Amino acid sequence: MARTIASLNALGRLAEPGLLILASLCTGKKHGYALILDIEAHTAKRMGPGTLYGALARLEGLGFVEPLSVGDRGRRPYRITHAGRRAFAERLSELQAYRTMLLGLAAR
Repeated sequence: MARTIASLNALGRLAEPGLLILASLCTGKKHGYALILDIEAHTAKRMGPGTLYGALARLEGLGFVEPLSVGDRGRRPYRITHAGRRAFAERLSELQAYRTMLLGLAAR
């Protein structure tokens, strides 16, 4: 499990886009533009195509997402893999623990 978190942390500056993509894909498969719209609707952040597809390529390389067959209008949907769900859950747990620690420190 530590390897999964280390792999997700290896995304470096793209860690936030990667987490947003994984979170969006947790609800089902989506093509690139649908990911952009979903992320924007829930975060008020607009992810550019370069950021999106760069992060998707990295997530695919780590085995966290997989492309599916091209669908209507030539769009290729992606889905989260079991490893991606596990990595997302581990990172979310880590962030929740960090939040708890920060709130405890701020309440002193």
